[in-house]
Amino acid sequence: MNPKKPRSVGASSPLNGFGKQDAELKRKRKVAEITQALNATPVDVAALRRMAISEGGLLTDEIRCQVWPRLLNVPVSSIPEPVERENNKDYNQVLLDVQRSLRRFPPGMPDEQREGLQEELIDIILRVLHKNPQLHYYQGYHDIVVTFLLVLGERLATALVEKLSTHHLRDFMDPTMDNTKHILNYLMPIIERVNPEVYDFMQEAEVGTIFALSWLITWFGHVLSDFRHVVRLYDFFLACHPLMPIYFAAVIVLYREEEVLDCECDMASLHHLLSQIPQDLPYETLISRAGDLFVQFPPSELAREAVQQRSQQTASSTFKDFELASAQQRPDTVLRRRRQEQQQPSLDGQTGALVAVQPTARRFVRLAVMGLTVALGAAALAVVNSALEWAPKLDLQFFP
Repeated sequence: MNPKKPRSVGASSPLNGFGKQDAELKRKRKVAEITQALNATPVDVAALRRMAISEGGLLTDEIRCQVWPRLLNVPVSSIPEPVERENNKDYNQVLLDVQRSLRRFPPGMPDEQREGLQEELIDIILRVLHKNPQLHYYQGYHDIVVTFLLVLGERLATALVEKLSTHHLRDFMDPTMDNTKHILNYLMPIIERVNPEVYDFMQEAEVGTIFALSWLITWFGHVLSDFRHVVRLYDFFLACHPLMPIYFAAVIVLYREEEVLDCECDMASLHHLLSQIPQDLPYETLISRAGDLFVQFPPSELAREAVQQRSQQTASSTFKDFELASAQQRPDTVLRRRRQEQQQPSLDGQTGALVAVQPTARRFVRLAVMGLTVALGAAALAVVNSALEWAPKLDLQFFP
């Protein structure tokens, strides 16, 4: 008689099947919660933000077509205006960039379909620039626009890109790169607070922050090859403060700690290493970590170091969360949930180290309210600000 083989946990394993069933149940539950938030009167934007930030994001492009406009408070009934290309000062540069954007389209897409989308991409960009002459085109802008085009189609993409260009991306579209460089200056203070050893190594190598420029100005669309990862990040960024991409850039560097410290301590070597972004990042873990860092080190606490002898405010500093209503938000529920989480030490999945419980109640409450900021946006702070006089403001504060 042959000995009985041990059962392996593979594709046909009941355990694996239960895992798939559980994932599918979670997915269905999330779709139901998103649908409920969309059907509420008024639309429960706070819940949509939570869904966009939480694990898996908004799940499908069909859902994104409904939720992204709500996150930006954009009406979707407008009809794009016709575009006159030849008389547009940016047409030639836009045309060159779009022609070089082949890899941003799905593999295997028929040439005719791709070429049609490229024409639409050009029109969206030129339409937004013509309507907003204060905006200046930059190379990499098309990487953001093409993401919205592929998800939403030309009509919706035009409306959302215009709102995004006058808010989240506004500083990148100045005549000079001064404000863009200033936003990059937030990267090193975040790294210094989390890992002084990595910070000191980067300072000694004099690598600067230019390696993260393309990450920031394209919302990582230019450097990630898998479109699924790009739209997952866009879910996250659209639901958060405009500076969240710089926090995500910081967690990528921090995640690569061993690679950084093993690298030659010189500018060229370290710049080359950091600019080659890995494609197999644990995106959900990093998204969660970026949110944690925003809670622990909000922009207002980093501003003095980031300003570096400059007192000029960026457009991000006047971000007002697009007039999102806060009437239906329940911060007390969030606070109670976070209190329970604080009382239970958890295991950090990356390091295996226990996460320490905050030592004081005041520290806990502050983190809880700042956690509200990440999950619900600036409007949530208006609900709790009267009760907690120290509640942090989401707006950036710069110092002379």
